[in-house]
Amino acid sequence: MAETMWGRVRERLEQSVGANNYRNWIAPLEFADLEDGVARFIVPTNFMGNWVQRNFGDQILKQFVSDGAKVSRLEFVVPKAQSTGRVTPPAPANGNSRPAAPAAAVVSAGNGGELPGAPLDKRFTFDNFVVGKPNELAHAAARRVADGGPVTFNPLFLYGGVGLGKTHLMHAIAHEMTARRPDLRVLYLSAEQFMYRFVQALRDKQMMDFKHMFRSVDVLMVDDVQFIAGKDSTQEEFFHTFNALVDQNKQIIISADRAPGDIKDLEERIKSRLQCGLVVDLHPTDYELRLGVLQSKVAQNAAAFPDMRLAPGVLEFLAHRITTNVRVLEGALMRLFAFGSLVGKEITLEAAQDCLADVLKQSDRKVTVEEIQRKVAEHYGIRLSDMIGPKRLRSIARPRQVAMKLSKDLTTRSYPDIGKRFGGRDHSTVMHGVKKIEELIGSDHQLAEDFELLKRALEH
Repeated sequence: MAETMWGRVRERLEQSVGANNYRNWIAPLEFADLEDGVARFIVPTNFMGNWVQRNFGDQILKQFVSDGAKVSRLEFVVPKAQSTGRVTPPAPANGNSRPAAPAAAVVSAGNGGELPGAPLDKRFTFDNFVVGKPNELAHAAARRVADGGPVTFNPLFLYGGVGLGKTHLMHAIAHEMTARRPDLRVLYLSAEQFMYRFVQALRDKQMMDFKHMFRSVDVLMVDDVQFIAGKDSTQEEFFHTFNALVDQNKQIIISADRAPGDIKDLEERIKSRLQCGLVVDLHPTDYELRLGVLQSKVAQNAAAFPDMRLAPGVLEFLAHRITTNVRVLEGALMRLFAFGSLVGKEITLEAAQDCLADVLKQSDRKVTVEEIQRKVAEHYGIRLSDMIGPKRLRSIARPRQVAMKLSKDLTTRSYPDIGKRFGGRDHSTVMHGVKKIEELIGSDHQLAEDFELLKRALEH
């Protein structure tokens, strides 16, 4: 009788919790008995019992009651051979047939209490994040997620080049969430760590524990997701983990160095899933943002370097000359701090130039037209000879125009000089190509993303 009832309850649960949740959490439950208002189940691990109790306890009780059963409490028991210790069961319900709030599961948490994430950097908070035009949308989206209010986008996907603030925002979200809601299970880790733990679970034959751990979190944050591209088994597990968490309305935050559609060897179904939320680009820094970062760093390090003296114009000089990324900029400033504290003198503009000669030289690296042509040809999968050749097929002409536009933006070459390097074309042809790309960037989202991606890659 009770077994038949459990069969009906399972059917309704499959409809209400979704296919992924049912397969991972409900199907493995083995119904034991129903006695004195307590429904008992045998579960394969302690962690699973706790997780099912916490996430599906109410729904299971509700379905039993709707089927006419007098159930007020659930109990989950691990077979003795697997148990890591039994907790004293809570007192039975007071006899009221109305279902009480779910009691604590009658299993210990085992090793499931600690999440296998990466440590958070205490410096990476919202207070220390300098907001400017290139990153204001990413900052606003991260703030919205971190505040814990209603969010209409899941996942939040942050992408951009090295040193533009992706990891800073990820850490800031985690800090804010755990401060506001200490009960939340927030897991932050890199894609490489996810892959490593997946391989380790396969090797140690602990895949059930791996699945339970990663699918039981309230917030999953994966940094540099491009590293799982091309790893088929890891992508498969990531995809199922992603789906399981979305089915539970759990928040997912992902970062990468490029947009989902531009990550080579990433499965199409994962690209599609990542694009279904909010995808935000952290643009390369502008002068105002770089200067703001430097001023913020000076304020933060005032106590550590109390005697530091920077001559007027030094920060402005650094913000103007070092345009690669924020990490290089901050590293240059810290070198000046160290130099100033050792020599005990004011850091003048001349001293800064001498101290940072190698950094400034690297920042002054010149991009060539030939380098641009190679990069564009590789990106679009065409031959370099076609790029500078006479063919006018659209699949070749458009990349050629992109390369011309990049050559005009990133080099000091004139239109006639650029034309010579594109098979001896007339300067008017180059002008037309540049103008065409400028027009398309405003209307063709994919071309605009391709252009920015190529520009960042060439500048860095």
